[in-house]
Amino acid sequence: MLTTRRQFLATSALTLTAASYTRAAQKPNEKIRLAVMGLRIRGKQLIPGFASIAGVEISHLVDPDPAMVKGALEALKNPAAPPQIETDIRRVLDDKTVTAVVVSAPDHWHALATIWAAERGKHVYVEKPVSHNLIEGRRMVEAARKYKVQIQVGTQRRSASAVDAAREYIQAGRLGKVAFARTWIAGNRPNIGYAKPQEPPAGVDYNLWLGPASGPFTKNRFHYNWHWFWDLGTGELGNNGIHSLDVARNVLGLDLPTTIRCAGGKYYYDDDQETPDTQIASYEFPTGPGGAKGLTLIWEHRVWEKKGPEDQSFGISIHGDKGTLLFKGDGWEVRGGDGTKVAADNNIVGKHQKNFIDAIRGDDKLRADIEIGHKSTTLCHLGNIAYRTGLTLTFDPKTETTHSPEANQLLGREYRKGFELPKV
Repeated sequence: MLTTRRQFLATSALTLTAASYTRAAQKPNEKIRLAVMGLRIRGKQLIPGFASIAGVEISHLVDPDPAMVKGALEALKNPAAPPQIETDIRRVLDDKTVTAVVVSAPDHWHALATIWAAERGKHVYVEKPVSHNLIEGRRMVEAARKYKVQIQVGTQRRSASAVDAAREYIQAGRLGKVAFARTWIAGNRPNIGYAKPQEPPAGVDYNLWLGPASGPFTKNRFHYNWHWFWDLGTGELGNNGIHSLDVARNVLGLDLPTTIRCAGGKYYYDDDQETPDTQIASYEFPTGPGGAKGLTLIWEHRVWEKKGPEDQSFGISIHGDKGTLLFKGDGWEVRGGDGTKVAADNNIVGKHQKNFIDAIRGDDKLRADIEIGHKSTTLCHLGNIAYRTGLTLTFDPKTETTHSPEANQLLGREYRKGFELPKV
């Protein structure tokens, strides 16, 4: 009996090896089966965009909290094939028919899930910040190169034509010498109060949710508010600073800073949060566009303030001697110069997702490769380390270490047994 092409593909998919996935670019017409890890907010937001791309199937939904599944299924709407529901990403990674994984779990899971996936030859779309600490980020880059997989970072402004236009404008010298840039966010976030340890909600696999981290369950260390605890998140600098600092690095052509300072504290809230509600981090670079002999890049947040500078709750301003380029939303305008204005793109996230799928198929190059995302995330880590140590840091971009043994202790973390960071 003759075997049809569909029957052959269905059978052969069950025997794919990790090496087979690295050859996905040579088989662009095959279906891409995508597992989504972390469903509460970002995963649920990303599902419709990926599902709308031709040839992509959402094959698995993964979360240690089963209460998150319903919303994810609603976001997926009416799939041709219902996804499998799992709590443990390791079971999904053992499925050789899964092509790629979307890692939208909390920060402390990003590196571990990404490297595990890469080891098995699976491509990864990992949300920002790429890692919980700097050593993890470098390990993720090494994994991408060793296992020859595509790892895209969810800094979607890398796929924005308006950002491309800003980079071209600045690099063409139209702002002149650029020696200063400012990024910020305001937020009016709520006070989270205090919470005592308690039993996790029924059905939640808290051991899996913790993964490499540790500590008792409290409602404040769980959904979303985990951002504000050092063993789980990276504070507002890692949560939102990554976006604006990445844009600044992109349009200014910056690599890594050499000197980092930070000031701030927990000045406003009286609650369980460990990370600062008021923070200013400054980064010194050896050169700037237009022949500037140095450049200072600033991040600032006041998450209790309703509006930030320039009446923008989220903003980026690039300052040159011929004018100031101010981002307003995802568009921008030049003040004090030639008055150039560029409108925001439509559906930046969708373009970024499509870029990832196209890169897997060999039709495009990643706009936010893991190396790019790691370097932008490094600024977040260094700002937080300067804050936590109270030190002015001197950073060596080649070794990715500082001059301070105390600060270098914060470049990594301790891992629970069974959730150690793999060596690459």
